Amino acid sequence: MAAERLRGKASGAFKMHGLLLRAEASKYLAEALQAVSEAELEDMIENIIDAVEKQPLSCNMIERSTVEAAVLECSQSSDETIVHIFNIIGAFDIPQYIYNSERKKFLPLSMTSHPAPNLFGSAKDKAELFRERYVILQQRTHRHELFTPSAIGTHPDESQSKFQLKTIETLLGNSARVGEVIVLGMITQLKEGKFFLEDPTGVVQLDLSKAISFMCYFFHSGLYTESCFVLTEGWYEDGIFHVNAFGFPPTESSATTRAYYGNTNFFGGPSSTSVKASAKLKQLEEENEDAMFVFLSDVWLDQVEVLEKLRIMFSGYASMPPTCFFFCGNFSSAPYGKNQIQSLKGSLKALADIICEYPSIHQSSRFVFVPGPEDPGPSCILPRPPLMENITEEFREQVPFSVFTTNPCRVQYCTQEIIIFREDLVNKMCRNCVRFPSSNMDIPNHFVKTILSQGHLTPLPLYVSPVYWAYDYTLRTYPLPDVIVFADKYDPFTVTNTDCLCINPGSFPRSGFSFKVFYPSNKTVEDRPARLPVPMATAPPPSC
Repeated sequence: MAAERLRGKASGAFKMHGLLLRAEASKYLAEALQAVSEAELEDMIENIIDAVEKQPLSCNMIERSTVEAAVLECSQSSDETIVHIFNIIGAFDIPQYIYNSERKKFLPLSMTSHPAPNLFGSAKDKAELFRERYVILQQRTHRHELFTPSAIGTHPDESQSKFQLKTIETLLGNSARVGEVIVLGMITQLKEGKFFLEDPTGVVQLDLSKAISFMCYFFHSGLYTESCFVLTEGWYEDGIFHVNAFGFPPTESSATTRAYYGNTNFFGGPSSTSVKASAKLKQLEEENEDAMFVFLSDVWLDQVEVLEKLRIMFSGYASMPPTCFFFCGNFSSAPYGKNQIQSLKGSLKALADIICEYPSIHQSSRFVFVPGPEDPGPSCILPRPPLMENITEEFREQVPFSVFTTNPCRVQYCTQEIIIFREDLVNKMCRNCVRFPSSNMDIPNHFVKTILSQGHLTPLPLYVSPVYWAYDYTLRTYPLPDVIVFADKYDPFTVTNTDCLCINPGSFPRSGFSFKVFYPSNKTVEDRPARLPVPMATAPPPSC
């Protein structure tokens, strides 16, 4: 393609994003794109624009040096893909993105005026925590087909089926009765026994008498707790919002989110762009049918019976070692006070000795340890740091392919994104419900819907589930990952919602020593008991 045409095409694409190329930058970009085929040209230009927008820009006039850095990033050798196959991402390594309502896109922290996160957060961090949760859900809800304005000329019936979100400020500004409206806000209890709805513009008292009287009909499925965000339908009069119905903000698949925000790597890891865009990683993922991940929770290493069941499990997998074993705490059946650290070191030594008995597993498999709420550590505040190095040093020497990571943590395998979270969350959410579901037979589905619609792992009051205010973003589930592992002591379950697979392996000792096995190539999950023999990956799952 002629240089002039290339310059015009590139400049036009940049203008569509509100950016202007200087003459030198435009000339350099045209030369860099000469070797790109016509079929790949548009994608390459979009990738370069994404790389430019990730840089700290002082204005919309783009210099040559900025374009050079973007082209260099986009032309990195494909050999680096090998580095991106399997990565464990700690909570404190997750990149932070702030939603900019003016530009309608997420910006990296470096491009905003926000300070770097600090464990000792300020009062502003606490306010930002809830504001960011609200803004993410608001922009997601506005894009849903039920809340997008009808196009001009559409059929009147279609326009009537649309809804419009209102703010609390809109209600408070009216002295007369306001008819049926829908408001997005957070449930709070500012006064004993009285619930309020809160958003960045104000707060209004709720009258739930009608909704609770007919709760089977007016509470949609889910676990409605304090501090969760809801779509509230009702009418407003005399300073009271009378609720007719509650519902959660609609969920959004990962593919839909990425269609709006491109290849931004929200998840974290070494890749500069989202691994979802890599055809090579997708091919490797599909070809490696033997890859499997084993998930266990409450691995009480101080219990002889647990160690024996682990030995049985390892012996069954010796002929076909899994890609990775994920062990979630608690790693002790009970706190041991001042002797807990020494006891845990001895328990890890016993586990290392068992692993070394099976050379194939010792040499081929990886071992990831996620701490539980009662394991040694600074506090019960999330995210939790890894187990201390002085506890794990001897184990890591014996088992080199082991990683002690944070809670929660993230795992990137080829193009798949997995979140692992060890917390007894189901019971906490049930205990703190504004109203409990009419049937407790379907609690896992209620639970999963709540977490995914909230876009957050702990939609609970901070006094129930404390969070480091400035690191609240590490608990987001937006965009939705492929898999979320809730290592909870609640009964094991496997639920799929909005193309997100949610797994709970249950408590290993309490669930009859069962665990979950995940096969990334076809995204299937199997329940396994710790007994001989452990079936091969190609064999049908046993009856549990």
